Amino acid sequence: MSAVRPVRLGPRSVAALVLVSLVGVIAFGWPLLADSAAGLAHSKDAPWLFAALLPLLVAVVVATISDSGLDAKAVAMLGVLAAVGAALRPLGAGTAGLEPMFFLMVLSGRVLGPGFGFVLGSVTIFASALLTGGVGPWMPFQMLAMGWFTMGAGLLPGWERLRGWGELVLLALYGAAAAFFYGTVMNLQGWTYIGGLSTGVSFVPGDPLHENLVRFLAYCLATSVGWDLGRAVLTVVLTLTVGPALLKALRRATRRAAFEAPVSFEPLPAPGTPSAPGAPPHPEASPMP
Repeated sequence: MSAVRPVRLGPRSVAALVLVSLVGVIAFGWPLLADSAAGLAHSKDAPWLFAALLPLLVAVVVATISDSGLDAKAVAMLGVLAAVGAALRPLGAGTAGLEPMFFLMVLSGRVLGPGFGFVLGSVTIFASALLTGGVGPWMPFQMLAMGWFTMGAGLLPGWERLRGWGELVLLALYGAAAAFFYGTVMNLQGWTYIGGLSTGVSFVPGDPLHENLVRFLAYCLATSVGWDLGRAVLTVVLTLTVGPALLKALRRATRRAAFEAPVSFEPLPAPGTPSAPGAPPHPEASPMP
């Protein structure tokens, strides 16, 4: 049986992903380079930046759906996986960083590809924010970070031949590393809001980049490494235990859905025309009951 091909990226999808990723990197990192005298490194400017990110995230969704061969079946699967991820997220919220949705994002991105993965990660965060009342200026950043997290799983090598424990170990290692990455970039988003505090780990607007990065590393070690470790460990455990069954289910669903299979229509023969051997008779040629 042939391997299930992930949903391919079209040129518009690639362009949209590159654009939103570039804007995302700038959005996460601009306070580190801003001059304190310019008045840019303040949280009051953040909502305007977040408002600019939202249409770009929508553009990625639209481009991926229109340019990557996604039909109604793929959109339905996207909705189901996003709903499951949104339901899983609150289960571990507030408990040592235990978030079971991360392993689902890793496996889904692996099976369905980077473009589908980015859309799934972003939509899942959006749906979970609506479900839990977590809508705020941080939400677009969470959508970006989770989109990158899930997209990275789709970019891992060996989707054609790597199976079994080798694939599970690869996904578990990626999930652990990406869990720390997610926590780190989200720390960067929130850390710049607390600038000006008289602590050795607070952000100082206008200070040299290397000095702020040293403070940021100390801030991560002091405040969030435990949460990131819990998230990484849970992702590894769920990937190695539940992963085989979920990967099989996702691949079976993708194979049966045949997202990119060409659709062709053939005209029905005229009434009274003999049908080919084995073909069903023309409906008008069937006798009335």
